[in-house]
Amino acid sequence: MTVSRSTMDGMDRMDDRAAGAAALKRLRKRRGLSLAAFARVLITIAESLHQPPLPAVASVQRSVARWESAKPTVPDERHQLLLAHLYARTPGGDLALGAGSDFAQYLEVLGLLGEGEQRVADLRTTVLRAATDPGGSMLALLSPEVSAGLAAALHDPARTDERTLAGLASVVADVNAQVGSLPMARLQLLLAPAVEAARRLLNGPVPDPLMAPLREVAVAGMTLAARLAFETRDDTASRALYAEASQQARRLAEPWRQADVHMSHALTNLYARRGLDEARRLVDEAVRAARTGQSALVRARAHALQAELAARAGHKRQARTALGLAWYDMETDHAGDPAPTSFSPGHLRGFEGVCELYVGDPSKAHDRFARSASTLAAPRERVQQAIVRTDQALARIRLGEPEAAAALLHDCVDAASATGGRVPALRLRRARQELVPWRREDWVADLDDHIMDVFGA
Repeated sequence: MTVSRSTMDGMDRMDDRAAGAAALKRLRKRRGLSLAAFARVLITIAESLHQPPLPAVASVQRSVARWESAKPTVPDERHQLLLAHLYARTPGGDLALGAGSDFAQYLEVLGLLGEGEQRVADLRTTVLRAATDPGGSMLALLSPEVSAGLAAALHDPARTDERTLAGLASVVADVNAQVGSLPMARLQLLLAPAVEAARRLLNGPVPDPLMAPLREVAVAGMTLAARLAFETRDDTASRALYAEASQQARRLAEPWRQADVHMSHALTNLYARRGLDEARRLVDEAVRAARTGQSALVRARAHALQAELAARAGHKRQARTALGLAWYDMETDHAGDPAPTSFSPGHLRGFEGVCELYVGDPSKAHDRFARSASTLAAPRERVQQAIVRTDQALARIRLGEPEAAAALLHDCVDAASATGGRVPALRLRRARQELVPWRREDWVADLDDHIMDVFGA
């Protein structure tokens, strides 16, 4: 008998759900909680979060039993949140949200039970935001075992092991994933201890085989910290961190990492200062490093940045050439690329739009921006989407549609506020300046009121 693909997929889903139910039961039992005791804990958490009261213990107990049954149901959103807050802390009350924690396992369980990826990501952000409200630190992003290993390594760097470095790398990745979801200042607080830990380990006698992985973590963390310092308007700290990241990246046999540092630094130079010279120098260095690197996607991004700077300087032919090189790298085989999420066609269309805006056709620029923004939907891409939408409004102004541009900028105000990004705010200010000829129009006054309400004076 031949089993159809749809039947096999259905069987796989049933297996996943059964595995999820079993894992959920293991999480409960590992804490020594009976069904009734578990129900009472959820009722207490609901009260502490000032949520409407849950039903009686017996009713909650029946719900828990259904989640753990042979044919399990998925907890509803309210119970998912309560379970998330429960497993975000160890039995001793300490925050633990990183890899290997009960919280991380709980999120995996939700996926097995059939919950969507976006809902799981949103739940993680919600709990991380709540956990860091009282000033939580990087330790919240480490499992207790990794925290203990890190403490031992900081006391004696010779005791550094692969698990400790993986834990530090997961902190950097977790913070990076929350850009656009949590305020930049809060992300700084989460990341700073990881950067300092990497810095201290680099100065100690770490085992030789672990120096390169440690340096990779340090480069990633310092580059992200430099970007966050820029976003929070600390340009001095940002430049120092970029210099430190660049110094460490040069000691790695992976030129694409050097290129990545140079590109991030170039963008902050582009917006922190008015001139293009320093940004162009850094991008040219990035292109040279990327050409000998292993990542075609990083190389594509470097050429795209090179195209934007050429367009801003009015060099149409150079911009077109660089864009062509970027698309060539974008369309190659990316299997095994060491930076698979660093750049995408959606990002590249945004750079195409900037080039058309400065040395081409504003109508084409508008269409490129619209296509780019429609693909930048992930939480991590919200900052870039806000930038692209603001540039799209600029294109509408140049097309002679200032009122339509102002309508679009209302969305950009909300996006810039939600992400807390400095660059979207700077782009927004520039777009508003282009509306000066229409400053007496009611629709410009409405936009100004919106900006004042969100950003203040």
